Amino acid sequence: MLAQVNDSGPFPAIMIKVSHLTKRFGSVTAVDDLSFEIAAGEIVGFLGPNGAGKTTTMRILSCFLPATGGSIEIDGLDVFKQSVEVRRRIGYLPENCPLYPEMRVVEYLRYRAELKGLSGSRRRRRVYDVLSRCGLEDERRRLIGHLSKGYRQRVGLADSLLSEPAVLILDEPGIGLDPGQRLEICRLIHGLAEDHTVLLSTHLLADVERICGRALIINDGRIVASDTPDNLVKKLKGHPRVTLEVHGPRHDVEAAFRRHSRVAQVHWRSVDDGWHLFEVECDDGDDVRPDLFREVVAGGWQLREMRCEVIGLEDAFIAVTTEGLQE
Repeated sequence: MLAQVNDSGPFPAIMIKVSHLTKRFGSVTAVDDLSFEIAAGEIVGFLGPNGAGKTTTMRILSCFLPATGGSIEIDGLDVFKQSVEVRRRIGYLPENCPLYPEMRVVEYLRYRAELKGLSGSRRRRRVYDVLSRCGLEDERRRLIGHLSKGYRQRVGLADSLLSEPAVLILDEPGIGLDPGQRLEICRLIHGLAEDHTVLLSTHLLADVERICGRALIINDGRIVASDTPDNLVKKLKGHPRVTLEVHGPRHDVEAAFRRHSRVAQVHWRSVDDGWHLFEVECDDGDDVRPDLFREVVAGGWQLREMRCEVIGLEDAFIAVTTEGLQE
């Protein structure tokens, strides 16, 4: 998923570097000593509960807000000392993208390209390119106010791509979209990693699992976890767990399950009429369900249900932000 990066390429290895960033609004600390790095070509999900400091951080990165303290470098440039040059390297899609509903799509993109300093043949080429890349060719003559929410998000994304930015900062690009529209936006964003570094803020954790190579989880203005979505889930998951409902002598069934070397723990409780619910915690490795099924068959017992516990990024997110689990 991640683009290959080397020191001889057009971008530095680290595209975004945030060091000890702090932002206070009066007595309220929205961002508290925040530090992280994002390499060129990464798509990174920026996650956190409401009020965690995500949007504030993204607005500071995009030069819309000043910081109280700390430093940020984007593409090797100081955000606070070289903000004009930094803005040329950033494409920003805010959560509620401000569009002009009375303008046609192509008119709007031409207007936005001119505001960004593009003119002549370069402006025409860039407008054509982003229309094509964002799947807007057939909508180019339509009024923006007549577009669906999904296509309006595409227009906002096309706008953010006009100046060929090195970095894309996308705040809730899938919000308000139906599942099909979200999937299309995710496909668009995933394809952008070839030419852009993407920082993506969202509450839609399935989208992060689908397209992001790494997730940063922020809570109370601080980073509380940073890893791939799969690794975050693995850290939370602990021992894989298989749940079975078996009708048979409880002690015999439990002893049969415990005989296996990959079984770490067996917990049980009675259900009804001789049925028992067994929770079997297993060491990491191959799927142990076939072995447990064979034990049930060999014992002549009845099996009513067998399932694996499934833990996803949402469970990891809740654990990290509500239970204080640290990386």
